Amino acid sequence: MTSTVPTAVQHIDAQQPPITMFGPDFPYAYDDFLAHPAGLGQIPATAHGTEVAVIGGGLSGIVAAYELMKMGLKPVVYEADEIGGRLRTVGFEGCDPALTAEMGAMRFPPSSTALQHYIDLVGLETRPFPNPLAETTPSTVVDLKGESHYATTVDDLPQVYRDVMNAWNACLEEGADFSDMNRAMRERDVPRIREIWAKLVEKLDNQTFYGFLCDSDSFKSFRHREIFGQVGFGTGGWDTDFPNSILEILRVVYTEADDHHRGIVGGSQQLPLRLWEREPVKIVHWAPGTSLASLHDGAPRPAVTRLNRTSGNRITVTDANGDIRTYQAAIFTAQSWLLLSKIACDDSLFPIDHWTAMERTHYMESSKLFVPVDRPFWLDKDETTGRDVMSMTLTDRMTRGTYLLDEGPDKPAVICLSYTWCDDSLKWLPLSANERMEVMLKSLGEIYPKVDIRKHIIGNPVTVSWENEPYFMGAFKANLPGHYRYQRRLFTHFVQDALPEDKRGIFLAGDDISWTAGWAEGAVQTALNAVWGVMHQLGGATDPTNPGPGDVYDEIAPVELPED
Repeated sequence: MTSTVPTAVQHIDAQQPPITMFGPDFPYAYDDFLAHPAGLGQIPATAHGTEVAVIGGGLSGIVAAYELMKMGLKPVVYEADEIGGRLRTVGFEGCDPALTAEMGAMRFPPSSTALQHYIDLVGLETRPFPNPLAETTPSTVVDLKGESHYATTVDDLPQVYRDVMNAWNACLEEGADFSDMNRAMRERDVPRIREIWAKLVEKLDNQTFYGFLCDSDSFKSFRHREIFGQVGFGTGGWDTDFPNSILEILRVVYTEADDHHRGIVGGSQQLPLRLWEREPVKIVHWAPGTSLASLHDGAPRPAVTRLNRTSGNRITVTDANGDIRTYQAAIFTAQSWLLLSKIACDDSLFPIDHWTAMERTHYMESSKLFVPVDRPFWLDKDETTGRDVMSMTLTDRMTRGTYLLDEGPDKPAVICLSYTWCDDSLKWLPLSANERMEVMLKSLGEIYPKVDIRKHIIGNPVTVSWENEPYFMGAFKANLPGHYRYQRRLFTHFVQDALPEDKRGIFLAGDDISWTAGWAEGAVQTALNAVWGVMHQLGGATDPTNPGPGDVYDEIAPVELPED
């Protein structure tokens, strides 16, 4: 046990296949779909060149647009801010441009296999991310209630932390059939996955994460639950998730989404930017050398201000420049609350139950602050103890999680002074970047009284509070108890044959449509669902040897709970 504090149950050996983030709600092998030589499908030649609106230029929108272009369609991308969405990489004013900070997504699990397809496609490299007690993290300090513990592995921590780890492992086994599900997912045993998950959805849909812990004999101790919330597993404390549905948490642990993270060298925003510029080798209808950038004369269209249906069940889009265009199909990948606020919409765009689901979507707040420093001074050794003078830090103080990011011992480096969620994020909201930094330096100074962090800072801090970003209003979706039915409506919206004709043609995709929200993999998967939906809408089809997510929908559709 070297990667988490505490960790999910591990039942991995060299003979077991790797896991992928493809379930358990919809156990479709997106990685196999992408890797198949037959491609994702084709459309009739009469539809070649047809314009399709793609609203939102984040990862989901760019993946969808890229694949539509390869099929011979003409995606028209609308983006209110900048390409990348919550894959946002920024620099530091006056510093080396190679010194960057990840304001949004910054760590990606190996189980994100569809995401990895595109990372490999554009030639990006990844490296281990310095999570608490990860094998490549030099050291971790856990600081709770004014008491600090230095560790390089979980065995260096006091016994109570191992007790908490064991309680979590036992809780998963007792209440969520962890080993059985883990095995079924590794073997891609779809019938078994569906059998286990159907029972758990019915049993646990109304249960919070915290209630799930309290119901376990292993977590009868409040002290253990408190430590677990503050320290958590994988990426840090999980008490900010305690009010959320336990089903959300199980999706994370089943798919190992919180383990063995890697960062993208040079920044995650490179992925959508490189896809935007990429000229596919295999492309239909368009001339060799065509890219999304070339189809858009270099820049996407501006923000969408209105969406409405017009004659013939077309989707009409008005943008911030006042330009009005009408499409046979559209994909909406932006934050779904924008359909309730910033974008004027016809009620007829979606069935009323889908509007309700969007209104009920619950978002997590999140804040980060980064500073550039002259070198990775944290690797210096304390003369008295021989330990690193500073470590990756988990604490119950204001900073909560502090991450140390370097490019080598003699190069400038970056510290994420604080990464917080929900109420912990809202505490920062009224403060400027410099005010935030001062509070963070004070908190860390209490943990590391002999370390002068300030003297190493070489530039101004950069910060983000995603709940205050006008086109995002939050970091990512997280279902509350009772939200399973809402999420099912949103995720399955790409299969539209059962909808009235006047409700078809616009497809939802993106992070908050995914079952695995908060992870870039979900953005990719829902983009591929929407691509299938557009292809089907325009009379296209997949190759029989490579059925798409809509082709196998009836076999693996998410379990449906009664509503009466």
